[in-house]
Amino acid sequence: MTTPRFEIRPLGVWDRPITEGRASSGRFRSTWDQTVGHLLDEVEHLGGTLIVVQIDAEATEIRRDGMLRARAKVGFPGVKISFESAHGPLTYATDAYEQRWSGDMPSWQANVRAIALGLEALRAVDRYGITRSGEQYRGWTALADKPAEKGLSVDDAARLLAEWAQPWCRPQDMRTEDQVNRAFRAAASVHHPDKGGSADAFRLVSSARDVLVGAIRDGSR
Repeated sequence: MTTPRFEIRPLGVWDRPITEGRASSGRFRSTWDQTVGHLLDEVEHLGGTLIVVQIDAEATEIRRDGMLRARAKVGFPGVKISFESAHGPLTYATDAYEQRWSGDMPSWQANVRAIALGLEALRAVDRYGITRSGEQYRGWTALADKPAEKGLSVDDAARLLAEWAQPWCRPQDMRTEDQVNRAFRAAASVHHPDKGGSADAFRLVSSARDVLVGAIRDGSR
């Protein structure tokens, strides 16, 4: 069995719900090296070879070998971890933990730790004979197979656009094309590549607008 590789990449857009009242990263007492080793072991059990860990850091903060530079700044604590497996492509994401004290594990590392422990728990389902065909991984396979912007529901689109158009906009406010377009302009003023945003973020903003406008025009919103 091939030992998996570990590579860090920029997170881009966080397209999942944001956790309110995050738990303290102080609950984890492992080192970063132990966390990486744990993650590598779990992905190896699943037949993975390349682990992509996405964190909120600029591409310039990541070395050519795929590791983070010393003293690199990581903003949002959420992480996404993706890899090919015997069950297909899998993606896991969480922002459930944050660093509260200087001696605690950094936020993003704690969230990597949480995912590694989650993978171990999922594997335990097979170990104890509850399932033999990997049903517990199917939900995460679906997330990896379908890009977030192509699977946006109307409610998700309203929530995303409202978050990026804050502070004036709420999801329930966007009931007309004019309201949606106002929210889009506010979000695009921050996330457009010409304004310093990323292409991925702007694409998701545009997709959210298109979903909402389509729903308004066909009468489903």
